[in-house]
Amino acid sequence: MTAASGELAARMADLLPSAATKAAFAQSVVTVPLDDWVSAAQMARDDLGCTLFDWLGAEDAGRPGSVGERHTVLLHVVEPLSRNGLLLRTEVSADEQLPSVAPVWAGAAWHEREAAEMFGLALAGPPPAHLLLSETFAGHPLRKDFVLASRVVRPWPGALEPGESTAAPSRRRLAPPGVPDPSWGPRREEDPS
Repeated sequence: MTAASGELAARMADLLPSAATKAAFAQSVVTVPLDDWVSAAQMARDDLGCTLFDWLGAEDAGRPGSVGERHTVLLHVVEPLSRNGLLLRTEVSADEQLPSVAPVWAGAAWHEREAAEMFGLALAGPPPAHLLLSETFAGHPLRKDFVLASRVVRPWPGALEPGESTAAPSRRRLAPPGVPDPSWGPRREEDPS
């Protein structure tokens, strides 16, 4: 983390008393309440000079037992002269709407729509049109509680996840179409030769 990047975060904390600054992985993170999300974005642009929008993303908050209930939303913007970035963070619950920062940075609109589609976040305003998935797609594929169909059909080739056994699942033999299962009564014995 450069001193100037940490300085941007400290200046944001001075401008917005509800913000909390934390350094992690050589990056200063400014956590703001959801109610101050748009005002923090405007302060970053107007007061701190972070005029370049880099990216906006979402992730499951990751608390055990609350998968899909809370999401973390991250916004990274850059001050172009010093090339220092500022990372803003907020959390949104399943019953809250994420206010849009697209009026501050137009490029954020696509990222917000992607987060809404892939994580199921509710955006303030009218529901956006789908970008990546069809209108009939059910579920939100980037959430931790989303079941991957390919994982159900074929075992994962990598390391096992917690709770998975080391034994490979056995496959049930399927009968040809039209052949009833054994519960339909006695069967003719097969000739062993």
